[in-house]
Amino acid sequence: MGLFGILLALVLLIWLAYRGWSILLLAPAAAMVTAAAAGEPLLAHWTQTFMGGAAGFVAQFFPLFLLGALFGKLMADSGSVTAIANVMTRKLGAKRAILAVVLAGGIVTYGGVSLFVAFFVLAPMAHALFKAAGIPVRLMPAAILLGTSTFTMTALPGTPAVQNAIPMPFFSTTPFAAPGLGIIASAIMLSFGLWWLTRAEASARRAGEGYVAPGGMEADVSEDVVVRERATVSREFDPAEIHHGQRSEDTPSTLVAGIPLAVVILVNLLMTLVVLPRMDTAWLAEARWGGTSLAAVGGVWSVITALLAAIAVLVALNYRRLPSLRDTMDAGVNASALPLLSVASLVGFGAVVASLPSFALVRDWVLSIEGGPLVSLAVATNVLAALTGSASGGLTIALQSLASTYMELAQTLGIDPALMHRVSVIGAGTLDSLPHNGAVVTLLAVCGSTHREGYMNIVVVGIVGPIIGLAAVIALGGALGSF
Repeated sequence: MGLFGILLALVLLIWLAYRGWSILLLAPAAAMVTAAAAGEPLLAHWTQTFMGGAAGFVAQFFPLFLLGALFGKLMADSGSVTAIANVMTRKLGAKRAILAVVLAGGIVTYGGVSLFVAFFVLAPMAHALFKAAGIPVRLMPAAILLGTSTFTMTALPGTPAVQNAIPMPFFSTTPFAAPGLGIIASAIMLSFGLWWLTRAEASARRAGEGYVAPGGMEADVSEDVVVRERATVSREFDPAEIHHGQRSEDTPSTLVAGIPLAVVILVNLLMTLVVLPRMDTAWLAEARWGGTSLAAVGGVWSVITALLAAIAVLVALNYRRLPSLRDTMDAGVNASALPLLSVASLVGFGAVVASLPSFALVRDWVLSIEGGPLVSLAVATNVLAALTGSASGGLTIALQSLASTYMELAQTLGIDPALMHRVSVIGAGTLDSLPHNGAVVTLLAVCGSTHREGYMNIVVVGIVGPIIGLAAVIALGGALGSF
């Protein structure tokens, strides 16, 4: 009955979440279903197991959600994201419209801008370019997703994405884990995605298919309750806050717009490689600091410091372009609250499932998958991200349940934890792009497309490409080790 309860709870969770029910209600309800089916005490699981897992996630990652959403909102309202999109448009033009959209998305998200902020800024730019170039709207969601939600989210070393931060406390790694393999995976995802989209564009031209303006896009999407519920589970920004605050009427120069993004990358690198390794942090082992170590918290500290520095630089450079700074900052921090609690609730559900005796069957099945620990880890993160519709939620559930086992295997088999870090992150960023994923639903709506029209191209660039990159990382890492 315990295993049946887990499956029943997952089915109910996925079905009701897809219909727009709040995950804040569904996750504890699903956890109680699993506990009841296993004959376990319900209230104890709710207040101790579920809340313990959810609270642990909030304690670890609240600063990243808070600062990431705030930075993204400030970049949007200062006109910096628009400035970077505009320079891509000028430099590459309509003849290379798809490349311009992909690169603009990659630059801003690797620099720390929230995914949904990028969606709402890039979509108007993409419509202008696609209209001038005569490219069908159905290719637009895939182009934006390729730049914002693939290699910059999971593969590029040092990315400040929450997904890249989640494995750090479990594997004692840094944001730059397995940098060589991450760069190779990024190149595969980017080149494969561009190849596919260029091929699709050429095919559309041969068929006489061009740009047709859709109806009802950005203004309606951010106020759609169902889209909001799905979106806040999948990423770290609440789309309902996108139009709050006040956006600047003018844009900064390309240099001013790019400096905060560069600060994120450079400060993250310096903290990881120079500053933190030279600090005496033996005091972290004291009980008052939770008996932790720099290896467990250093990665998160690096990203926090990088985002704080970038926010300070951004406000200093763009103070006059932020006419309502308090409102913008309020909207940014408010945008982090619902996504954080939604993902934390999923993690709480996972904690209850992992505590049940029947979960041993699931764990044993995962570990028995042929191909070794790297393959089984990739499968586990893939499956859980697919089931939850959330890369961050699925990744955290997988690592909470299995990370200690994989660390033991890593020590026994001589596998670098940095390699496991990179495999788990890329694995979580593949099947999270299934049709029920909130980012996919939001992106299609923002672009004025539908699942029927645009989803197949999303599958190719958002699932197939990352899986190829993941396979390359596993093959190279297995043969050569982490590098």
